[in-house]
Amino acid sequence: MEDNMQLIVMLTHNDHTVDNAYEIFEQCKDSKAQIWGFKEKPLPFEQMYELYAYMKKCGKTTVLEVVAYTEEECIKGAQTAVKCGCDILMGTVFFDSVNEYCKKNKIKYMPFVGRVKGRPSVLGGSIDGMVAEAEEYLEKGVFGFDLLGYRYTGDARELNRQFVTRVKAPVCIAGSVDSFGRLDELMKISPWAFTIGGAFFENKFGVSFKEQINRVCDYIACEKTLAGTAK
Repeated sequence: MEDNMQLIVMLTHNDHTVDNAYEIFEQCKDSKAQIWGFKEKPLPFEQMYELYAYMKKCGKTTVLEVVAYTEEECIKGAQTAVKCGCDILMGTVFFDSVNEYCKKNKIKYMPFVGRVKGRPSVLGGSIDGMVAEAEEYLEKGVFGFDLLGYRYTGDARELNRQFVTRVKAPVCIAGSVDSFGRLDELMKISPWAFTIGGAFFENKFGVSFKEQINRVCDYIACEKTLAGTAK
């Protein structure tokens, strides 16, 4: 949707928030990443609240990604996001009740599309079906979408390309962005954002957490500059 693709740093591994999330953020708060988040499990609410408050104090945009499939769990996730003062709620299966709650509390809602199951989550469904879902949810006022593109059981690159091209809203490619090759693929279609969590913990982009964040940010900035020069 936009040329300015954003990295969302997720302090998560295998779809769970790491125990030392606060310490990692403290070490990396001066990195080049602006958007930070984590999952709804397993940190106690008090620790989540404290970390989000610190992120906001540091001027960061904050995201809670909720891996939940029942309406009760999804509403609970939305309530947690609001109580923590998050800017964006990502994930949850779409429910009208969650959407209305987010709109009422002025939080941006980016639900899943397709058939999502498991934890770590896996995505199924047809590309056309997911696009149709997105169009329906946009009519109901959602901000954008949490697309588990590289968790897709079909052709991930084709899903990412078609969804970002056809859906006129912010799209975040979430999960399993774990190589510079995949960054290259995303740069070609330019979604609004993408998440990296587990790949940083597995040192896929370098050694230290902060070094990896900056390498990814610099790589994207460099590629955008080269693309602009080519034009």
